[in-house]
Amino acid sequence: MRISELSERTGVSAASIKYYVREGLLPAPERLGYNQSAYGDAHVARLRLIRSLLDVGGLSVSATRRVLAAVDDDETPIVQLMATAQQAIPVPEEIPSRAAIEAIREVGDRLGWHVHADNPGIRIASRVLEHFDALGLPELAALLEPFARAADAAARAEVDVALGAADRDRMAAIVAVGTVLDDSLMAGLRRIAQESAAREVERGSRDRDPATRASRTDPTHEELR
Repeated sequence: MRISELSERTGVSAASIKYYVREGLLPAPERLGYNQSAYGDAHVARLRLIRSLLDVGGLSVSATRRVLAAVDDDETPIVQLMATAQQAIPVPEEIPSRAAIEAIREVGDRLGWHVHADNPGIRIASRVLEHFDALGLPELAALLEPFARAADAAARAEVDVALGAADRDRMAAIVAVGTVLDDSLMAGLRRIAQESAAREVERGSRDRDPATRASRTDPTHEELR
């Protein structure tokens, strides 16, 4: 297909396609002759992967290049590919306090985690704990354990999905995309669950209120859903 068709199928402008080729993100098309190039279905899939990492994952072009290079290298172990994807995600520059880091490591030890000392998640989570303390909201630190357990369950499910892939290329794509994009999935689902939990509490309060219970006997009453 010509670049115009590739652009139409993917929603990516021709200028951006050429830029991704120049930057080494997208393989060069097949040359058919002077000023003529042909793209294939592989370019369609690759462009969608690129835009997912850039637009949804928020990676820079250079970070995306590193992730894609690891995806393309059949010699890169899956664990290393995951580490490359993790390190491509921006992290706070400030070094967390030893106490915050130890708090993260302690919960990890209780869950039996085995991670490298420079895993970027340690810095991210530690900085959050420091912000809780700086804001005078130590109650939020109590969320560390339940959040860690939820993350553990999600991570194990992610690994199971990757291991179920039909081949190495698909496994690599799952690991790369999942590592970068699943943060957004988790954030979105937590917001939905948060509202639902708050509504359950609100509904329970109404059920305990005699005036509210009486109003429900009124045929004009309609519960908010």
